[in-house]
Amino acid sequence: MRLTLIATFALAISSQAQASVEQQLASCAAQTDKLDRLMCYDTLAASVNTSLTSATTETATAVSTPAVVTASAVTTAAVATSNNPTAEQEFGLKKKVDEDVTRLYADVVSVKKDPYGSLIITLSNNQTWKQSGTDRYKVKKDQTVFVEKGALGSFLLGSDDRNSTIRVKRLK
Repeated sequence: MRLTLIATFALAISSQAQASVEQQLASCAAQTDKLDRLMCYDTLAASVNTSLTSATTETATAVSTPAVVTASAVTTAAVATSNNPTAEQEFGLKKKVDEDVTRLYADVVSVKKDPYGSLIITLSNNQTWKQSGTDRYKVKKDQTVFVEKGALGSFLLGSDDRNSTIRVKRLK
């Protein structure tokens, strides 16, 4: 049994060496045994990886100087065109910044529900927040709400006329 498996595998490898990558993928997909299919894909990946590595090394040595100049020009252009966002625009994003804003007030532009019933709230400052808890909370369009920092990096959404909040996370 093993001898026939090894012989079949060796025959498949030798015939696949002449076929293109697409044909090799098709022949691997046609394998019915899981182990044979996995071994076929592994062999194909190894052969493609070695050919790509050798091609990349040849290309990198031939074009090394212009690539460095282009990379430095691109980084200079990126630094020149980047705008420094304000603390209000970065409030609630995952980037680690010293946030001077502890509570942010904005009007609700739209309120939607995702398929699981969580609220998705878009504010007037183009920020989108999604409810991360399961608490019930009613929010209406054009209502003024606040988003404040909670414990352990979380955020709470609430309004001044109500003594309850919901836990939210920022989407945009």
